Amino acid sequence: MIYDLSLTVYQHICFRLYRVPRVNRSDYIIIDRHHLAYLNTIEKINCAYCGYANGLIAYAREITARTEQYWCPIKHAHKVLDSHTRYPFFVPYGDPDDLQAKIEKFRDQLSKEK
Repeated sequence: MIYDLSLTVYQHICFRLYRVPRVNRSDYIIIDRHHLAYLNTIEKINCAYCGYANGLIAYAREITARTEQYWCPIKHAHKVLDSHTRYPFFVPYGDPDDLQAKIEKFRDQLSKEK
């Protein structure tokens, strides 16, 4: 829960400063399976935990992906096992040509998102 609060505070301060669209927490943390009548109490608690924990990780990943797109949209030298959805569009590692212009383009694209 401390991590959740830290992420929320971080994006509310930093994203506003740099005009990065904030991530809607409720799009990622979804706790609804406890309404299923066929689950017992323990299963409902487990489902609530999983909905929260997996949602929090997805929420954190999107906040981090937007941060990376704004500050350093450069691919790594080594293959990334499970990259976020923004990563494939980043600048290739070791490609310094017009890097600052490309970074500005990424920032501009990000600022236009809703």
